Amino acid sequence: MSGAKTGISLRASGLLEGVDYRLISTSKEKDQLYSMRYKAYRHGELIPPSEAERYSDRYDDAPNAFTFGIHIDGELCSSLRLHVLTSEQRMSYTTELFGDVLYPRLDKGEVFIDPARFVADPEKARRFPKLPYLTLRLAYLACDYFNADTGLALVRPGHRAFYRQVFLHENIAEPRQFPNALVKVALMASDFRASREQVLARFPILRSTAFERHTLFSRGGEAPGLAFNAKVLPLERASVVPSS
Repeated sequence: MSGAKTGISLRASGLLEGVDYRLISTSKEKDQLYSMRYKAYRHGELIPPSEAERYSDRYDDAPNAFTFGIHIDGELCSSLRLHVLTSEQRMSYTTELFGDVLYPRLDKGEVFIDPARFVADPEKARRFPKLPYLTLRLAYLACDYFNADTGLALVRPGHRAFYRQVFLHENIAEPRQFPNALVKVALMASDFRASREQVLARFPILRSTAFERHTLFSRGGEAPGLAFNAKVLPLERASVVPSS
């Protein structure tokens, strides 16, 4: 899939200038991503060292996962994996770790967007201080595209203030030990529809058009094994959020 870029009026702010969101698919792209993940996690002392100097997990190829690389001026700077969680598709570390909290809600038909594996190249994170906004913007666009009820986040305790400020997330479960990592994470969430207008008013960078969302998440109209029950709006009926 080719990278999807934002509209001119959004780029005028400067924050989205040169930003390209690319779905990770080839072996070369995956190797580059896993190398960046390892470098970022080791920099944060989140994982033990490995001879391979790569980091991946069994959910990277899950049928309900979208893994993106965020490129700025052609350079891979960060990455985010998004899981669309429905009653039929429950595969993610979040449901593995907090199934007691999420399964009853999935049983009732809720749709969650679950961002995971948010990593940034340490050197490029210093060069681009707004990189967290540019990266996590994808989760907000996914909530819109898949008509999600709730946005989730697995968050280290020290980062909770950021998610409260930007996405109006609140704690719904206290920190638990993350598998195969040297860190505990809390589960945070917000009602997407209830908070959407307030969030967009405060952070216009999260605005998008129906065309951009379709380009990012439609997978060309084909997604083998992707049995979503998410209420995706057709492109011609999807709401277009003004980009100014």
